[in-house]
Amino acid sequence: MKLKLYRVVVWLVFILFFMAIAVEGFNPVPPGNAPFYGRQNPRNKEAIAENGKLRSGGPHFEEYAIVKHYSQVYGIDFRLMLALIKQESQFNNEAVSERGAIGLMQLMPVTNAEVAENLDLEGLRHPAANIKSGIYYFTKLLELFKDCEPDDQLCLALAAYNAGPSRIYDAQVLAAYMGENPNRWSTIQNVLPLLSKRYYSLHQAVWGEGKPKSGFFGGWRQTVYYVDQIMKIYGSYKDGIS
Repeated sequence: MKLKLYRVVVWLVFILFFMAIAVEGFNPVPPGNAPFYGRQNPRNKEAIAENGKLRSGGPHFEEYAIVKHYSQVYGIDFRLMLALIKQESQFNNEAVSERGAIGLMQLMPVTNAEVAENLDLEGLRHPAANIKSGIYYFTKLLELFKDCEPDDQLCLALAAYNAGPSRIYDAQVLAAYMGENPNRWSTIQNVLPLLSKRYYSLHQAVWGEGKPKSGFFGGWRQTVYYVDQIMKIYGSYKDGIS
């Protein structure tokens, strides 16, 4: 009697399982294939595959489409923008930093205001507006370093996105004073630490006011780490997303 009851329970479990598949849809995708899983099933909110594994906290299907659209509009690789968003906000549109940066692309309030005026946008907390503003702003940063080699241009623009372009300009001035190439990221990442207050005697030799034009900079470690992380994420996305 117990054996018969057990068999009935097992069959009921199988029946319920296949009914669930029929209702929800089943999309078996082997690891490492089709990195943007939303293309197979838009209801899947974990959208980015990295190193052959589905990443949690990926962009929603709609956000992915918006990033791709505005990246095409402004002529930039959408995978780089996804990597930037990943590092900035972990694809959390509600993210707000301690300094007041908001949204997916974590634009600072002053930058937000400037970009919103240029693009005639309102409501930058909305994902579409936030993404458009961030991508537009990043392309403007790229233009600041247009005389650099492509990889250096990319890294310098990322550093400027994180620390502000004026900080990178200060580092370039210091690099030139030291006889180094100011258009190389490898140079700038080594010079950034020299913008901290402990090197005030060097600053006095370079700037008449005795310090960098944008003031002392002690956050260089975070900026160097930021660029390094985004480039790693970008590399993995280039391998996995087409």
